[in-house]
Amino acid sequence: MKVGFIGVGFMGKHMARHIIEGGHELTIYDISETAAKDLVDLGAKWANSPSIVATNSEVIFTSLPTPQDVEQVVIGEGGLLDGAIEGTTFFDLSTTDPETITRISESTSQKGVTLLDAPVSGGTTGAEEGTLCVMVGGDKSKYDKYKSVLDLIGTQVVYCGNLGAGAVCKIVNNLIGMTLGVVLSEAFSLGVKAGVDPMTLYNAVSMSSGETRQMHTFPTGLFEGNFEPGFKLDLGSKDVGLATNLGRSLRVPMEVSNLVHQKYVEAQNKGWGGQSTTAIAKLQEERAGVEIRSLGL
Repeated sequence: MKVGFIGVGFMGKHMARHIIEGGHELTIYDISETAAKDLVDLGAKWANSPSIVATNSEVIFTSLPTPQDVEQVVIGEGGLLDGAIEGTTFFDLSTTDPETITRISESTSQKGVTLLDAPVSGGTTGAEEGTLCVMVGGDKSKYDKYKSVLDLIGTQVVYCGNLGAGAVCKIVNNLIGMTLGVVLSEAFSLGVKAGVDPMTLYNAVSMSSGETRQMHTFPTGLFEGNFEPGFKLDLGSKDVGLATNLGRSLRVPMEVSNLVHQKYVEAQNKGWGGQSTTAIAKLQEERAGVEIRSLGL
């Protein structure tokens, strides 16, 4: 199958690799040609623009940082629509709000191109291992037709409903995850300042009702002062913002979520946006006067 992939950064490069390994003919584009080198070495074809990717593909995937990036890649000059033909299918793997998805779909449908939202969850580890959760909204027949490709990048591929449903599920998921990041920071700073080693806290909570996957990176991340990004704090802040904006549009009270968003914006203002979302804990460390680090570090 002729597959296109646009955006081969932290997440995209792994998903694209799995598609190549699945035996498909892959054409790729990224704003940085250097980022695509390893994939080209594996057999992917480099394209100089999204439109060329579309010309050479029957199904296209995008993995991009922001909704604005997705919209530009699809309908901007040299974008997917410039090269796509009627019958082309396009899956957006990014975290994009339903309003933007709908607006893009209005443009793609005029050319006979089908758009599905298919955001992924599971981080860079899930992308690397091919174990992501893929949440899909849109045309069910297109979902069924290309599910075999989606299965290459995720072990949990879920059809969520009409166009935009996948985006809503992902926004809700990330809002929960980013909120837990703030709460976990407070909880662990409390335990550490009270004299308990972080790993002891981690082990105890992991076997109790407070267990959450959100803290599974702590032993090799926060506890070691390692904030190298898998999922950047900038993107976490963006996703919480998508949730609060959606809440406002639907007249859903989002009091706690708005406070959480303020925390992430504050961390961005401190220059931590390029670090992992776990860096949100540094705000609490500063205020509590304690570092959440394992003994001996």
